Amino acid sequence: MNPLLRILYLEDDPKDADLVQAMLEADGFASHVTRVENKTDFCASLEHGGFDLILADYTLPSFDGISALKIAAEKRPEVPFIFVSGTLDEEIAIEALKIGAADYVFKTRLLRIVPALQRALREGQDRAERKRTQEALRRSEAYLAEAQRISHTGSFGWSVSTGELFWSEETFRIFQYDRTTTPTEELVLQRTHPEDAAFVRRTIGHASRDRKDFDFDHRLQMPDGSVKHVHVVAHAISDASGNIEFVGTVMDVTERKLAEEGLRRAQSEVAHFNRVTTIGELTASLAHELNQPIAAAITNANTCLRWLTRDHPDLDEARAAALRIVKDGTRAAEILNRTRMLFKKSTQHTELIDVTEVIRGMIVLLRGEATQYNISIRADLPADLPQIVGDRVQLQQVIMNLIMNSIEAMKDVHGTRALIIKSQRAESDQLLVSVSDTGVGLPRDHADQVFDPFFTTKPQGTGMGLSISRSIVESHGGRLWAANNYPRGASFSFTIPSNSEAHE
Repeated sequence: MNPLLRILYLEDDPKDADLVQAMLEADGFASHVTRVENKTDFCASLEHGGFDLILADYTLPSFDGISALKIAAEKRPEVPFIFVSGTLDEEIAIEALKIGAADYVFKTRLLRIVPALQRALREGQDRAERKRTQEALRRSEAYLAEAQRISHTGSFGWSVSTGELFWSEETFRIFQYDRTTTPTEELVLQRTHPEDAAFVRRTIGHASRDRKDFDFDHRLQMPDGSVKHVHVVAHAISDASGNIEFVGTVMDVTERKLAEEGLRRAQSEVAHFNRVTTIGELTASLAHELNQPIAAAITNANTCLRWLTRDHPDLDEARAAALRIVKDGTRAAEILNRTRMLFKKSTQHTELIDVTEVIRGMIVLLRGEATQYNISIRADLPADLPQIVGDRVQLQQVIMNLIMNSIEAMKDVHGTRALIIKSQRAESDQLLVSVSDTGVGLPRDHADQVFDPFFTTKPQGTGMGLSISRSIVESHGGRLWAANNYPRGASFSFTIPSNSEAHE
């Protein structure tokens, strides 16, 4: 049994309406027929809605079928409209079909009503499905356009063989071209920052020649002089004829780039503050380290004076004392210079660095701090290790932070207090440096958490030292990690790429 049909029937003869309903039901179509005879009732029924089909006579005493068809096409275009009339000639019937009627059936041939109804309903369902599909597509396109606007991500298609470019609305907005402009590769290069133009042209050229995807960042120079940063990703597609097209996205990442730059500046400020704070803790130790060479220099200077004021001075003895003054003064100057470098605020400056020399320099600076807590420092630093390429001041800061953390961990422990620093070759041309202690150790499950910004187990401190140290090591292509040394102590180790060729 077919589902119940709800029919609006414009017919002034109830017998004709009953006959049509009987024929439908005889063929298995149960129906509910609402019969109207005039324009007012017809329009009111259309407003109410809920009909699957409209049947209409062509000629009525106060109304006509063509007028009813036009009204129905405006108010309920999704409902099939069939003329059922005895006065409809072929010419008018064809005109009715042009206006929008689904079919027409002569009253003298009512046997056609069922197949006409079936076809009209089927076509109506097809139209409804197409409308739903089109509406879904329109809605999807609208959602996509809004999502692109919100995320500042445009899309594009590029046919290499024809040179044709397709841009979404957001792509036009990113490049700041009018929507009526025809996009071309040349327009892209016109907007590209002059310093990046050669790179962009070369990258796109290689991708189109090699039929490969591309993924890169570059800058745009806007008409008002401002600069945008964009990230471009495209996938290469080849058709059956071998023609290649690229489908991709262009994302405005200016805000992210500015945020990253701000973060780098903030990290630099915090790193400098961390260095200054640590040096503040070392003031007493540095005073002790400086007092030794200064006191020795004064003693040797007095020796020189005594020998030089004699009637027959021993010049060899005076010369030896003067050399000791130079040596002790040089040592004091070296300590001060290393301290000054740690205070220095600068951007990353890379050079060839002997890691062993840097570690030994830090031991000189920090030995006094360790000595006052009866901490022995043992170093295992082979002399034949390759150099690295990096920032000397930043590497000094990493080693200083690790040594100071170890000293801090051993201040209040009883028994052996030993700090061991080792360096060695690791796999894949890496240098491995480790700083171990016999201190209180790391809290359970904190081996990685100690590198989180502002995490600290000290009663005083910023909790930024290890976080900054890890960032520095990673910026040099290395890795920094921590491990417990049960039952006492902890080890902090880092790897950093070596420069074997420079060493050789």
